[in-house]
Amino acid sequence: MPFKRFVETGRVAYVADGPYRGKLCAIVDVIDQTRALVDGPETGVPRGQMRLNQLHLTKYKINFPFTDHTKTVRKAWIKNKIDEKWAAGIWAQKIAAKRQRRSMTDFDRFKLRKARQIRNKIRTLAYYRLKKRAAKDRAKNSTQKKTGELKEKKEESKQKKGEPKQKKGEPKQKKGEPKQKKEAPKK
Repeated sequence: MPFKRFVETGRVAYVADGPYRGKLCAIVDVIDQTRALVDGPETGVPRGQMRLNQLHLTKYKINFPFTDHTKTVRKAWIKNKIDEKWAAGIWAQKIAAKRQRRSMTDFDRFKLRKARQIRNKIRTLAYYRLKKRAAKDRAKNSTQKKTGELKEKKEESKQKKGEPKQKKGEPKQKKGEPKQKKEAPKK
């Protein structure tokens, strides 16, 4: 994937170092290979030069003529809703999460650890419950398959022989003899 973030007029940058660290600004003009003229009218960064190694370029870009006044930069910033786009982005969310983690006390970290333990226990129990249910279903399906196969085999053997299977306790009938009639019970 080709590089898409260039040091150019209108490029929004995140200040990574210096007194305005953590704020957004727009590049107004490139002074030389290592410095740029920046302006952050909505974020509190005054117009001035900043080293490029102090800036992290973002994917946002606003359109205005280079070396234009702060008033024009502010209008373009508001028109493109840069603050809203930045707040909705993943980068800003990660920075906020890092700031939140850094500000946690020992007791907050303890509560977080306990909450994660409870969450993991619930998740594990649910997993094993589902695993057990799946194993039961597999076993049930395999026994149904086996009983279905046995029934099919019995039916096939009956069809091959042409005679129904004898019940237990009845005497076996020899070939050529007529079938014996069952005697009715006496009253």
